[in-house]
Amino acid sequence: MNTPTHSNAPSLSTQLLHTAQAVDAVRQGRSLTEALTRCPAALRPGVQALSFTVLRRLGSAQAAREYLASKAPAAAVDALLLSALALLWPTAAGETAPYEEHTLVNQAVAAVKKVQLNSASFVNAVLRRFIRERDEITHLLLKDPAARSNHPTWWIKRLQQDWPTHWKGILQANNQQAPMCLRVNARRGSAVEYVARLAETGIAARSFEHPLLTHAVQLEKAVPVTQLPGFEQGDVSVQDLAAQWAAPLLVRGGSHSHALAPGARVLDACAAPGGKTAHLLELAELDVWAVDSDAQRLKRVDETLERLSLKAHTLACDAAAPQSWWDGQAFDAILLDAPCSASGIVRRHPDIRWLRRPEDIGALSGTQSRLLKSLWPLLKPGGRLLYATCSVFQQEGQGVMDAFVRQQEDAIHTAGVGGHLLPGLEDAADPLCSPGDGFYYALLEKRALG
Repeated sequence: MNTPTHSNAPSLSTQLLHTAQAVDAVRQGRSLTEALTRCPAALRPGVQALSFTVLRRLGSAQAAREYLASKAPAAAVDALLLSALALLWPTAAGETAPYEEHTLVNQAVAAVKKVQLNSASFVNAVLRRFIRERDEITHLLLKDPAARSNHPTWWIKRLQQDWPTHWKGILQANNQQAPMCLRVNARRGSAVEYVARLAETGIAARSFEHPLLTHAVQLEKAVPVTQLPGFEQGDVSVQDLAAQWAAPLLVRGGSHSHALAPGARVLDACAAPGGKTAHLLELAELDVWAVDSDAQRLKRVDETLERLSLKAHTLACDAAAPQSWWDGQAFDAILLDAPCSASGIVRRHPDIRWLRRPEDIGALSGTQSRLLKSLWPLLKPGGRLLYATCSVFQQEGQGVMDAFVRQQEDAIHTAGVGGHLLPGLEDAADPLCSPGDGFYYALLEKRALG
């Protein structure tokens, strides 16, 4: 990343100003995605990139600001100061600093002047002191786990409790940029064929031999979707590797069950934005009902299906209240991709760790349990339900599943299928490790009673 030199390019101070506004919104509890919608479209790509960097280093930046100025300035000024400190933080081995340090300081001060003129000298002094004493300050601050890992302390402790062997790797993976992964439309071709198409356009990629990733492709370097051959025609979609487990698990079932028959009636609960809905339809001829409580997000399901020339019944309603929408016909299979902490997708959404609170996990696990209980009666005897969350916290995964199976005597948990996947820890010898995001999957079969 270099300082813009084109006369029409936005100044760094302007980009820092909008980055600080996005960071301030996250610190006030709003998502980065929402905050970026308020950024001018022409600035958004650069501001998003800067915001991602700042949020991945926010724990370190907050510790540095508290060390250099124990009394926080006004929120807008503080967000600018934190953004500059994050960008001045020492880079990892092999990385280059995003900007020359004195350029960054000068542009940060210029940005502060647009917000609160009388704070400019304060920000200038803090940033220049940080540069002068950076080695000493960072050595001191990195003794603190939150500053070192750039995660809240409660989050670190929960990972240590849930994953005593893997917690450090999860924290490290969360601070890396996630690779761009694709799902090749099974109706249009294979992953190997698409890798060859990409190579013809100069895009390096690889396919996988994993039985659940038969149509997955990972790019060596992310590119705009407009550069992907056949994207507009529906040949390929963007979807993380771990998310691509869902449709094959539901369609094929466990080792002792049969694949879903053509025309099988399938419910995709909490379907938006529609990647898993589309994947189901790419793999088999199914009668899919896609339900989501957010009508705006459900529109993305319709748009995705239209691009892929696929069809499903889409319903804007609460999956947990089937009495308001269910027609009484039981489903052969149900996919419940339940609302969760999203703690497994922090690589792609670095704001999540700063938005979540410890009490959220218990509330979310309660929602997950209610959804399971509400949807289970909609499943035919002999049918199957796939429970999924993009969380690495066991309370939202194995904890919810164990409690449900204990309470539901007609539910059989298919052993050896799914489980917890931990993000960005590619290790073929460890079934927990996944090159994709963090997820939890459990496949349940419904047996007939009596």
